Amino acid sequence: MQSRFLSAFEALPSTLQTALAPLLNDPDFHAVLSADQVASLQQQTQMDADALALALLPLAASCAVATVSHFNVGAIARGVSGNWYFGANMEFVGTPMQQTVHAEQSAITHAWLRGECQLETITVNYTPCGHCRQFMNELNSGTSIRISLPQRAISTLADYLPDAFGPRDLDITTFLMDKVDHGYMAEGDELVQAAVAAANASHAPYSQSHAGVALLTEDGAIVAGRYAENAAFNPSFPPLQAALVLLNMQGGDVRQIKKAVLAEVENATLSQFAATQATLATFGCGELLQVTLYKA
Repeated sequence: MQSRFLSAFEALPSTLQTALAPLLNDPDFHAVLSADQVASLQQQTQMDADALALALLPLAASCAVATVSHFNVGAIARGVSGNWYFGANMEFVGTPMQQTVHAEQSAITHAWLRGECQLETITVNYTPCGHCRQFMNELNSGTSIRISLPQRAISTLADYLPDAFGPRDLDITTFLMDKVDHGYMAEGDELVQAAVAAANASHAPYSQSHAGVALLTEDGAIVAGRYAENAAFNPSFPPLQAALVLLNMQGGDVRQIKKAVLAEVENATLSQFAATQATLATFGCGELLQVTLYKA
């Protein structure tokens, strides 16, 4: 079991500990529960889905990297597939506050990068801030997505974000988590191809500034993240942060990043390069290759 989970695990009810132990002890556990695993946990603990997700929040919060606030927030994105995806806040000393990752953003992005096509519920241990409410409004679930909090009745995003402004107000027809392929060509090594593949699945309906980032770690692993734009612009999520979410959920560390590739369109209306380069530099990674996206 990853050491970050130990304290939270030991505080769980014994029946839940017994059911979870084989999953957490799997070296390939990457903070995802499959639909079958969720069903098995429910059967063993006799908890319904909502109660089980709330009980698992301390484990999700254990994934937090709260180096600035020292305040751990955990979230679980529950997909229509039945799979559940952990998320947690991330903060980076030496970078601007805008580079931080909120727990809801983490869980949603984690689900998106794992191939989930739609979410039905976000379970989180603290009330979503306005930034996260707006971020969620970009989802193809719309304002009907359920939000579950400890000791509160389940509500929808519409309850938390009344009179919402979102992509539908701007006549956008492709939403966050919809399957897309922008058709850019991938040439180069495995890391470059991973960045281009991420850009092909990115969500940038407002600027068309599609972008993807791929990271190579010291142990040879590659993780990639996609850009996710938002109708309110500021809650847009950079591709580097998306990749960092996946790295964190897999138990990696930002200080392990050896090399990075950013793939973005030529003369992009919005470029990710400067922010990506500056943030990577604070982690000790000085090797960033910028690749121009093109179509055949």
